[in-house]
Amino acid sequence: MRRLRQLAERTPAGRERYVDLLRALAITMVVLGHWAVTVIERDDAGQATGHSALGNLRWAYPLTWLAQVMPVFFLVGGYANAASLTRLRARGGDAASWLVDRSARLVRPTSTLLLVLTASAAVAWLRGADPTRIREVFWFATIPLWFLVAYLAAVALTPPMYALHRRFGLAVPLGLVVLVGLGDLGRLSGPEGLSYGNYLFGWLAVHQLGFAWHDTRAVPPPAGQTAPPQTQTDTTAQTAPPPAETDAAGPSTPDRAGVRRRRLPTSRRAGLVFLAGGLGAVLLLTVLGPWPVAMLKVPDERLDNAAPPSLALLAVAAGQLGVILLLRGPAERLLRRTGPWQLVIGVNLVVLTVFLWHLTAAILLIGFLDAVGTLPTLAVDTAAWWAWRVPWLLLLSAVLVVLVAIFGPVEARSGRHRGRRTNRGTRARATWAVAAYAAVVAALLINSTTPQQAPEPFGTPVPALVAYLAGAGVLRLLRSGWGIRG
Repeated sequence: MRRLRQLAERTPAGRERYVDLLRALAITMVVLGHWAVTVIERDDAGQATGHSALGNLRWAYPLTWLAQVMPVFFLVGGYANAASLTRLRARGGDAASWLVDRSARLVRPTSTLLLVLTASAAVAWLRGADPTRIREVFWFATIPLWFLVAYLAAVALTPPMYALHRRFGLAVPLGLVVLVGLGDLGRLSGPEGLSYGNYLFGWLAVHQLGFAWHDTRAVPPPAGQTAPPQTQTDTTAQTAPPPAETDAAGPSTPDRAGVRRRRLPTSRRAGLVFLAGGLGAVLLLTVLGPWPVAMLKVPDERLDNAAPPSLALLAVAAGQLGVILLLRGPAERLLRRTGPWQLVIGVNLVVLTVFLWHLTAAILLIGFLDAVGTLPTLAVDTAAWWAWRVPWLLLLSAVLVVLVAIFGPVEARSGRHRGRRTNRGTRARATWAVAAYAAVVAALLINSTTPQQAPEPFGTPVPALVAYLAGAGVLRLLRSGWGIRG
């Protein structure tokens, strides 16, 4: 509590606290949503298994327009990445240094999860467990890595995409939306391979809006000039710069005028326009169009709005942006109070740990209840099933608290020690940074696309494990200072 109080007291006046609140709320909703729709059953062999209840809860499909909060995470991620990139460049760092810096907060907690799961899988295999069953458990525990693949790719592409944003502004996300539309046509009428790019284009479109939101709070220095370093308290390693000057001050530099063209409209009127436009578009695309109403994966549904992101999901993202803008004023007033702000800081210190381990918490609880003979297997949407939701969520929360207490310090320490090296690196260092990021993303992608029923003694394919360890190891070496000149 003392550290949270100190961080709250040292928070820069210009920090966009609302971004931190949105990040914390988004991950909390993901965790509670996954837990709430879990159905526990037994297969033909009598072993406990689980699946989503959404297939039996058709009335809840419109609720997924709020429950699907990954667009919110990419929006605030774009804001945070733009803030940290511009801040590091102002201190003399380059894109490679920024990539290496970001890897600490993202890769270290992920490495901890994968190493623990892999070691557990190896022990289970040596004790005679079925490799197929090992893979099933590993697959379920690493479902969150699906999202992390896309986000790590967005992080790696931030330097060039931010350069495009500074040149073309809001035309970039609009162009990405067009590409998503072409991908949707491929998914509906063929060839389906045309839609694979939507896994990147869809999330990048939302990520670019985060860049534009950042421009509403900060005016970058003109090209060739370096801003003085800022004093900061980086609770999530994503501190915002001081507030931007208002448009009323007038453009004193060409760059400042360019910033205005790149800015995201954030007025209450803009919020209403985004909300109405997003809702209207999603109704046309789902009720009258071919896309499912649900924005989350529904078992046995042919189309999935989130895998890859569809135009319908981007319409929901626009509506969510409208809600975010409309609630911004009351939220900012709330976050000026010490108690709520300390809570937001505390969640953000371990937010990735919470996300990565929440399904492992479910596995541990299911295994324990099954071992002691108290695991309920209830029919979906019955009174008994709904009554079980409350103790189920409370028990899962208790297990997750223990896991976060054990593994959360890895993430918290990563955020505390980042950003200390700002020297420019060599070209070789930049090459190694990009290659290491690519290896990590490729490894996570291989794990996520490997079938759930594949016999994997280590839980994940060995090539994926080797590629991940190699990439993470190189990033760790680069963070230690290899390749820095000066």
